[in-house]
Amino acid sequence: MAKTIIVGGFGPGISSAVAERFGAEGFAVALVARNTDRLAEGVAALTAKGIKAVAFPADLGVPAAVKTMIGQVRQTFGPISALHWNAYGGAGAGDLLTAGVPAVNNVFDVAVIGLLTAVQESLADLKQAKGAVLVTNGGLLFNDPNIDELSAKAGLMGLALGNAAKHKLVGLLSQRLKSDEVYVGEVIVTGTVKGTAFDNGSNATLEAPAIAQKFWDLYRGRTESVVKV
Repeated sequence: MAKTIIVGGFGPGISSAVAERFGAEGFAVALVARNTDRLAEGVAALTAKGIKAVAFPADLGVPAAVKTMIGQVRQTFGPISALHWNAYGGAGAGDLLTAGVPAVNNVFDVAVIGLLTAVQESLADLKQAKGAVLVTNGGLLFNDPNIDELSAKAGLMGLALGNAAKHKLVGLLSQRLKSDEVYVGEVIVTGTVKGTAFDNGSNATLEAPAIAQKFWDLYRGRTESVVKV
């Protein structure tokens, strides 16, 4: 049976490399993001490599949009075999002492609510396929005084909180879905990835294809639940 991966939060860098890596293994690729131009470029690039890819524009922080997207992917490709959650909700609520309630709530829209909605909506397929949920996360999640100091001084408190909540969600889902043979894994990125919006030309040290390979290794091995790069 043909396999399908949803790449949520598609853009340059990790998600593009994951789409290419899984596509090279025969997966049909559903690219999901809000930016339609970026999606069109991604589809064209993958198609040129002989990979079947279709764009599904959606706001992954809106549960109704996530549910609609999952249905569209299933209608287009059939059952979903893997879900890659690379979506980034932004760095709102940078100072938790001055952020309003809506800004704090928004921290969890993509990182937790969107991800959980996507898993719930695709769960029947993932169980049938003995599939996988693969999550990108960032190093601000760690409960470390130095990282907390950096997050506070840099105005990244909301992002750190979202990353930590997403990390806990990954751990809980991993345990909850183990008996269903659905694998849940996470790659924690602790540096800047070359070719992304955060790459200023001198600070990036990580290669996106190498991170994509980590995701493929997790998918194939299904033993480790967390890898740090």
